[in-house]
Amino acid sequence: MSWQIFGTKKCRNTQKTERYFKERRIPYQFVNLMEKAISYGELEKIMKAVPLEELLDKQSKEYEKLNLKYMLFDPFQTLLEYPLLFKTPIVRMGMNASCGYQPQIWEKWKK
Repeated sequence: MSWQIFGTKKCRNTQKTERYFKERRIPYQFVNLMEKAISYGELEKIMKAVPLEELLDKQSKEYEKLNLKYMLFDPFQTLLEYPLLFKTPIVRMGMNASCGYQPQIWEKWKK
């Protein structure tokens, strides 16, 4: 099984997550959401482990910029179109996924 980290280079929690994996010499693939969005299939797999509401970052600048606070919208489609709305980092290994910096969960997955 390979690890994937979805995030942005500027995100502090993503940086902490990358440092965590590097310090433990755990090989991972980094997907920069500024360059490449999460695909439809990947998002469906992530949603099996993490509820869609937890993936949407309502505190982000992108959320404010798009005025989503005052609109009705489909969160699934919106996340596919605007990947900067994701709460980062999203760490995925196989069918497991987590949102945010959660080393205690990743330790369980390693075993």
